[in-house]
Amino acid sequence: MGFRAFVNSSQNGMASTSKGASSGQVKPVHFKFDVLLMLATIALVLFGILMVYSASADFSFSVFEDTTYVFRRQLLWLGLGIMVACVLTLLDYHLWEKLALFAMGVAMIGLVAVLIFQDERFGAMRSLFSGSVQPSELAKFMIVVYLAVWLYNRRDQLKDVSFGLIPLALILGFVGGLIAAQPDLSALLTVVILGIMMFFLAGGELKQIVIVFVIGLIVGWLVLRLNIFSTGTYRVTSFLAGIRDPMEYSDHVRRSLESFVRGGWFGVGIGKAETKLVGLPFPHTDSIFAVIGEETGIFGATILIGLYLFLMWRGLIIARQATDPLGALLAGGLSFWLATEAFINMAVMVGLMPFAGNALPFISSGGSNLVVTLAAVGTLLSVSRVSYKVKSNEEKTYSAIVDLRRGNRRGSVSRPRRTASPKK
Repeated sequence: MGFRAFVNSSQNGMASTSKGASSGQVKPVHFKFDVLLMLATIALVLFGILMVYSASADFSFSVFEDTTYVFRRQLLWLGLGIMVACVLTLLDYHLWEKLALFAMGVAMIGLVAVLIFQDERFGAMRSLFSGSVQPSELAKFMIVVYLAVWLYNRRDQLKDVSFGLIPLALILGFVGGLIAAQPDLSALLTVVILGIMMFFLAGGELKQIVIVFVIGLIVGWLVLRLNIFSTGTYRVTSFLAGIRDPMEYSDHVRRSLESFVRGGWFGVGIGKAETKLVGLPFPHTDSIFAVIGEETGIFGATILIGLYLFLMWRGLIIARQATDPLGALLAGGLSFWLATEAFINMAVMVGLMPFAGNALPFISSGGSNLVVTLAAVGTLLSVSRVSYKVKSNEEKTYSAIVDLRRGNRRGSVSRPRRTASPKK
């Protein structure tokens, strides 16, 4: 069932509007969704806006001759993302059963359009409208939603390979192929991981999951050996070399580690980082976690990690308390996706994974990522809200039955009296 939060609101100095309420009465405020998830999201978004302002000033001035250009664009995307999140919160998540196919089609059209218009940036074709929109970000969100609906409708057939595993592989292969052609290997990896996790959450057999995992490892090994994606091969080889000797890491990772060393335990202060000015690539997007490490230190980075873990925990609570398998799949898949994106970005910045271009959810500059992550939160809140509503209706029904029975006892029908026998 849904999460219910009660926050006591003091009425000091205010007259109560309810009939018969006494002055100074404390009344509970009922939030009909998971308010803790909302608060965690607000904290992440506000911190993200602050860090984008700090990390993007030099880049904005050098490219656009305006120190606040990137920051102001991020605020515009944030406004759009908030509107999308509010709409999805108010809508019943079961509406995705009707819209999932259409929305997935829109995402596919966007991925194809990227290949047609070839808006190349930094050696890759990943965006439309001069870098303003990245369809691969929408594809990540939609692969979770579409697979949740698809697996929910086939939950009784997942053990049959021809109805479960093979169609799932075709769906992931088609989406992944369009993303790989950009190339965007980090998004491809994310989509594959999400597909396997969704299959697991839906009740797929462990044997089938292991088979998919082994096949994925073999395909990945062949891709590296044949050097099909030279960028991916370089990233993996530099990562393995860095494991043996930290000085062999790529320049990006070495600059990132330098940021954490400079930051120490408590950081140098917001806006005072130096590595973002002297060689740290993309400080306001892919590398923003390194800027956080330098400006807020290990302490600030740990708090941020804790917020992501808290967000995932609330998402899993919503999934566990969902009223049907569709809500559980949506909540579980979306919360796992947000946590996976964050983990990959942060692990890369400290040299624990080969370099990937995943954005840090709610933090990195980028409109597409910010809007879709807020859309994911809106969907999570929708699952929570609907669960709360169902639980409230069940409680009202139960209370009505109990009141009826008590009423019967209070107003019991008089017993028929025995007629007195006539005296003889």
